[in-house]
Amino acid sequence: MRTYQLQWVEANRDKVREYYNRYYETHREEVSARAAARRDADPERTRRASKEWAERNKERRAELQRQRRSDPKTYQAELEANAAARRLKRRLARSGLPPKRLHPTSAAERRANERDADAYFEDPSLNEHVRQLTVFGETLTEHMLEHAQTMRDFAESYANRRRRLGLPLVDIERVVYARAVDVVIAQVRRVDLLTSRDISAAVRSTQAVVRRAERRQVLERLMNAIVRHAEHNLERLTREATIETRARHLSGKPTMAFEYVIAEIAMQELLEGLASVGLVAADSRMAARAAARQIGFTLRMAGGAKAGSTILRLNR
Repeated sequence: MRTYQLQWVEANRDKVREYYNRYYETHREEVSARAAARRDADPERTRRASKEWAERNKERRAELQRQRRSDPKTYQAELEANAAARRLKRRLARSGLPPKRLHPTSAAERRANERDADAYFEDPSLNEHVRQLTVFGETLTEHMLEHAQTMRDFAESYANRRRRLGLPLVDIERVVYARAVDVVIAQVRRVDLLTSRDISAAVRSTQAVVRRAERRQVLERLMNAIVRHAEHNLERLTREATIETRARHLSGKPTMAFEYVIAEIAMQELLEGLASVGLVAADSRMAARAAARQIGFTLRMAGGAKAGSTILRLNR
């Protein structure tokens, strides 16, 4: 029977091809899915087969490429894409930047990514998972913003106790957030769908928010210190700012608002105290600009500046 089937297929190639084409037209998606599954099951074998076919059919490949490029729109699009890539490469080289790096993905990898995405987004527990992650992250952030100092005091006490007992040192920041996570888990209603990656992501988000809040508080304290120092020494700082403004004018340097000159001098006098707050130069300048606005108001109230907050030009 097997011999007869093979002989019939050899004698009826046209009918077999017609049967196959008819079945393919009717079951196109099923046939394509089975073929993709076979290729994904052994991607190395698929790559090897594709390479061998390309080596055996160089003329056929060239003919297919000529047919595709015979369309003027397709050919023009390829030329424009290549020209854009060359222009980008030259711009990056002139700017001293590394070339654009692309990570090519095979069709098998793209299909695997799509399957993973479908499995994730079609998961019926996704909404509850997102809700738990959102509630946990918001609660952790609120707890750290309200009790950050208390948590750090606890962590420092714990680290000191370990040091006295001769135990290995621990990272205080890790202890702070480990303790905060324990406290928040005890507070929220459900966390059963959260993974360690979810907890780590919530901790990183909270750390960023807490750092911004602490930086904002430090800037505010610095600004207030500059304003208090300037108000307590307004007469002396006004004389020094007048001399500084005149010197900048005579040397041809850009003029500065009078109140900002006072804020700069006051900040320089507070440098010893500022060294411990951990601010960079840009933060100090930001605090000085904020303090200058309040100093300008004080000058206008005291009549210490001729034109209020406008730029002074002294020609005396």
